[in-house]
Amino acid sequence: MTPPSVYLRPFGLLSGADAHARIAAGDALPLAGGWLAFTGLERIRRTPGAAIHREVLHVAGLANLDGESAGTLARLTAPRGDFAGLSLDRPHVMGILNATPDSFSDGGVHFEADAAVASGRRMAEAGATVLDVGGESTRPGADPVSEAEELARVLPVLEGLQGVACLSLDSRNAPVMAAGLEAGARILNDVSALTHDPRALEVAARAGAPVVLMHASGDPKVMQSRTDYADVVLDVYDYLNERIAVCEAAGLPRASICVDPGIGFGKTRAQNHALLRDLALFHGLGCPILLGASRKSFLADLPGAEAPTGRLGGSLAAALQGLSCGVQMLRVHDVAETAQAAALHMRLHGAA
Repeated sequence: MTPPSVYLRPFGLLSGADAHARIAAGDALPLAGGWLAFTGLERIRRTPGAAIHREVLHVAGLANLDGESAGTLARLTAPRGDFAGLSLDRPHVMGILNATPDSFSDGGVHFEADAAVASGRRMAEAGATVLDVGGESTRPGADPVSEAEELARVLPVLEGLQGVACLSLDSRNAPVMAAGLEAGARILNDVSALTHDPRALEVAARAGAPVVLMHASGDPKVMQSRTDYADVVLDVYDYLNERIAVCEAAGLPRASICVDPGIGFGKTRAQNHALLRDLALFHGLGCPILLGASRKSFLADLPGAEAPTGRLGGSLAAALQGLSCGVQMLRVHDVAETAQAAALHMRLHGAA
């Protein structure tokens, strides 16, 4: 019989002085070495074909954990090292720079290299510590572009933003990744978790580049028709866990891997909500977490949010939910507003 999969979802999250006091008293543990602590865990077990079993554990009883649970607990509490030179004891804002004509929200706005570079500089001034440059739309239903076209779109932007912020390259294609790293990108952000191009993992491992592994249910052309999960949170966790193992086997250390649950990529509105509620569970993977919920269509039924540019309020709410779960990086279109909201959130929670 296949052994059950075990997951630990932290609850009773605390911040600031409360977190420090409860940790000192021995009835809370730090969450990923960051600004939060937790007082209990929900241990979830499932075996293929069997019902999911859930039980509540309190910190006082965690000393007796063994096996898979003990390993997950160790990853939940361990401090995260620097990622691409960025300290993760505070959250980071990643500004989105889509050098495309057809991205779902900002398509065409940054299509010209000069416009993208100017926008990137403004984002950095507004608080973005990372700029994510992409040359291929991955919106639902999007068609792929040639590698030559993608390179023509992203390389001038990467070159023009040298020294402005930490640069991330949003690409699924190995030749683009290799050229982007040479042009100054420090992070490879792949919506296919290095599965789209069989050469991508080799490029990342050879360069020792930090990577973001995102969950998506198929490629952009078909992903919104593939939303059938046994349990969306646990299935996404399992997928990311498997991709981490593949990367480690190829020579990429876990410390160089960031995970993204892929909000909006092959998920229904209810499934996106479930992922946002249970983001803290993903700390059990032992990697920093990136949240990309900005302006996505699951927000469209909110008042006044039919158009992507009308989704600022919902996007900020999702970002603050991420911070309340200890997410270390927020990928957003509205940098100034998100940076301001995040700064106040962290200040109010005693973590600024």
